[in-house]
Amino acid sequence: MFEKLFQLVKNNADKAVINNPTIQEKDHESVMTEASSSIIDVLKKQIESGRLKDLVTFFQIKGIYNNALVNSMINKFANRLNTYYGIAPNAAYKVAEELIPSVMVQLVQQTKNEKNMGTLFSQLNGNRTDLSGMVNGMMLAAS
Repeated sequence: MFEKLFQLVKNNADKAVINNPTIQEKDHESVMTEASSSIIDVLKKQIESGRLKDLVTFFQIKGIYNNALVNSMINKFANRLNTYYGIAPNAAYKVAEELIPSVMVQLVQQTKNEKNMGTLFSQLNGNRTDLSGMVNGMMLAAS
């Protein structure tokens, strides 16, 4: 699942990363990895803080652009760009804002199409617990 997320980031990185003069060519791959890691970290934190139901709801909504979860991902990624790559805060935020929402729209859509939300959440949980049954129950309750 994480490989698919990285592929989504890579597929959406042209304007925000690859063709961005602010990001050095030698850093392209690692910046894309930072984007993936930022998304994973925010999703993982949701599960660890007991907000699995909120996460299930997030993956069921259509308009995620103005969502607090996506904003957290944008901020986390922008902070990493600033901290680790020396990109000015405004420029870092712009990169994150160009990349993260489009990746999340595709991740949500892909997860819905493949009906593997429980698998994704279990992987985020380090496969310590199979969350599929619980996630499926929450999805049924929400419908």
